Amino acid sequence: MKRTERAESSESESSESVSSAAVTDGAGVDWRGSASSSMTVTREERLREFYEETVLEPMLVAWSDSRTRLGLLVIGFYVALALVAVFGLWREPSTSQAPRYLTLFESMQYPLGTTASGTDLAALIIHSTPDILLMVTSGGLWATGIAVLVGTVAGYKGGSVGRALMSVSDFVMAIPGLPLVMILAITFNPKNPILLGIVININYWAGLGRSIHSQVLTIRENNYVEASRTMGVSTPRIILKDVIPNIMPYVTVNFVFAARYVVFASIGLFFLGVLPYSDQNWGVTLNFAYNGGALFSWGAAHWLLVPMAAIIGLSVGLILLGQGMDRVFNPRVRTRLTGESASTASTDEKDTGMTEVL
Repeated sequence: MKRTERAESSESESSESVSSAAVTDGAGVDWRGSASSSMTVTREERLREFYEETVLEPMLVAWSDSRTRLGLLVIGFYVALALVAVFGLWREPSTSQAPRYLTLFESMQYPLGTTASGTDLAALIIHSTPDILLMVTSGGLWATGIAVLVGTVAGYKGGSVGRALMSVSDFVMAIPGLPLVMILAITFNPKNPILLGIVININYWAGLGRSIHSQVLTIRENNYVEASRTMGVSTPRIILKDVIPNIMPYVTVNFVFAARYVVFASIGLFFLGVLPYSDQNWGVTLNFAYNGGALFSWGAAHWLLVPMAAIIGLSVGLILLGQGMDRVFNPRVRTRLTGESASTASTDEKDTGMTEVL
């Protein structure tokens, strides 16, 4: 009996020691707690890697291009003007609020001069900026978004789906853009700047969609797309992960072109009086300047030159930003830049090590 009790006690002690060894180490640290902490660290590392790959590295690559910095500076200036108008930090434009035909910087209270009716030109430009930016953004997103959707699906799926989508694109592309916009503007009389941007670019997406379709036809035959298809990856995931990143440089440039088209088309249509009247628009300001004889009078030339400078500045800012963002979305350029930065870092490490040895 004594031997049996001793054996049972020794077995219980050994089992307890094994269980304690499984839970803790010699220092009394709970390995289960450390495992959970390691899981937490792993998740944090994944989040950090995701942030570096999708946010930090693209920002650094884009910022390394002087065109991106200059384009962001110009666009930021227009956004600041829009915020000034939204928060009411500058006076509203109105007639007889200042002396007539003040020239540039003749009065610091009205730095951009005044019109024939005594309206502050700076107020006209500032309070026109929010609607212009909304029209530019909505028109560019509409045109490129529909083009990417139609072009990628038609190019990747092919068959009857591709033929049907391209037939719709060809039909829309055959409709003259300017008469269509004029008919829609007169019929529906849209006053919302977001709707105006969509109306102006109502059929701009058709030609871009066909160009994207041609590029996707080539991309879908690449080895990595075939590998994804063979592994059973879903079609939406292949389009999002393998197809669209390769056409993003082209899409970015065409977004800039679509936005510039909205700027010029809206100004021209407002100048002609086709779009709903709004005195706070650069095109309407140009129309008033032209009808007021600013084209033939040097004393009123600023009335015509100021809105023209605003239009040109926004267009140049969009072009510079689009050219700079090509470094972010172009996989070849981004890979080359990443390799150059890695080689530079390794060279710096070697130089540091040699210095320490010496």
